[in-house]
Amino acid sequence: MLMIDLSKVTNYYIACGYTDLRRGIDGLAGIVQLQYGMDLREDSLFLFCGRRTDRIKALYWSGDGYVLLYKRLSNGNFQWPRSEAELKKLDPQSFRWLMEGLQIEQPKAIRKGIKKDLF
Repeated sequence: MLMIDLSKVTNYYIACGYTDLRRGIDGLAGIVQLQYGMDLREDSLFLFCGRRTDRIKALYWSGDGYVLLYKRLSNGNFQWPRSEAELKKLDPQSFRWLMEGLQIEQPKAIRKGIKKDLF
């Protein structure tokens, strides 16, 4: 039985800009390793988006092989950063926002603060 345990993922990376989604596992793994110099590990999920912003692909190393995930929205688009050709690390909250169709940086969101003395 195939089991995919994404609970181990602690690092979320998005390839900003456009990616040719005709690429399969080998092509996307090549982008991660050759273009960005990163290793595929069990704690990392790499996300790619093409010109059509209603679909994404995700690449994950499960410990014994690669897993390629594909999501196509039936109504709406992903708010994908297009201006940079870089690999950007997301925190879990930004990843949730992206998956909910929101921008990864919410200017009005309350951010974690620094503990200060009250007196």
